[in-house]
Amino acid sequence: MYILDNKNKSLIRAEKCTFKSLNLKERQDLQEWIAKEPSSLGEELLIIQKEFDGFADTRERLDLLALDKKGNLVIIENKLDDSGKDVTWQAIKYASYCSTLSKQQVIEIFQKYLGNQAQATEVISDFYDGKEIDDIEINKGSSQRIILVAANFHKEVTSSVLWLQNFKLLIKCVKVTPYKYGDQIMMEFDQIIPIEDTEELQIKIANKEQEESVDSESTVVRYNNRKKFWGEFIEYNKKYNGMFNASTVVTDNWLGKSVPTIKGGNINVIINKDNCRVELYINTGEKIKNKEIFDTLIAHRETIDSQFNGIEWQRMDDKVTCRVRLDKPSLSYLNDEDCLKICEFFVETSQKMMDLFSKLGTKLNLK
Repeated sequence: MYILDNKNKSLIRAEKCTFKSLNLKERQDLQEWIAKEPSSLGEELLIIQKEFDGFADTRERLDLLALDKKGNLVIIENKLDDSGKDVTWQAIKYASYCSTLSKQQVIEIFQKYLGNQAQATEVISDFYDGKEIDDIEINKGSSQRIILVAANFHKEVTSSVLWLQNFKLLIKCVKVTPYKYGDQIMMEFDQIIPIEDTEELQIKIANKEQEESVDSESTVVRYNNRKKFWGEFIEYNKKYNGMFNASTVVTDNWLGKSVPTIKGGNINVIINKDNCRVELYINTGEKIKNKEIFDTLIAHRETIDSQFNGIEWQRMDDKVTCRVRLDKPSLSYLNDEDCLKICEFFVETSQKMMDLFSKLGTKLNLK
């Protein structure tokens, strides 16, 4: 690794080190870094537990347990300067233990990890881009994945990993190398197996055999219920000149309209089985730009808060997007008696948000 000295147009070599020479530990250091920045492993992951030991009849514990964007459980095993010879077998055992976990058990494991800081179902929903929790498939079949992390991998490990991939086991090795430059310590994370250019193809092949039909009875029921509600909601908009009067009936749990004066801004109405909400959702595709727009708006928070009782500001620093939301936690589209109340809330609040944020967008030049 080299440090660029742009002033002198030269490269300065950083010193390659070992974890031991830097007095860094597996659990206290490497594990914590990954837990706080799981993207260091080359993908979006949601860490749901550390030192997980919830296995029957054994005291074994895995280092980190995570969810990936496809709903697969990911077993992460960390080693320092040497992977050892048995890490593959160790991780496979953990994956087999985790294969028995139900969706509800996964949620409960994550809730224990979060404590009272947040609701596990809401954080999971956010990770899957606002999907209703019932629509998110978690730990289906034999979809468990393994990520091995170490500074050096024994040949026995790399050989067994490559062999196991022939049987569609989703496993990868990430080499982490510490470097020192002056008083600074830098970490390089490099995926060595599978080669990143071929990983997508391998995952597609494996997922083809693991996919389960989305036409299960419970999914069809949810889709039909939502389709029925959105049909009634659109008709309500037509009757009362709401902003969604020309929308198309969908089976998703949300509808949206763009705010013409705010780049990446959308007014969304969202239904879940036990709540509903209206929100300004900001997604330009660029994290920095999203945060800039959010910060510009929140500087006028007093004006906005005065128009809505209980509005919530969510900058979501760990995510690309931001939002400003107003919830009605007591209303469910599955309850026929609540549907009219939801329609009234959606039409009134969405138009009010659209008017207010459109004016602010023009005034603050947010396009």
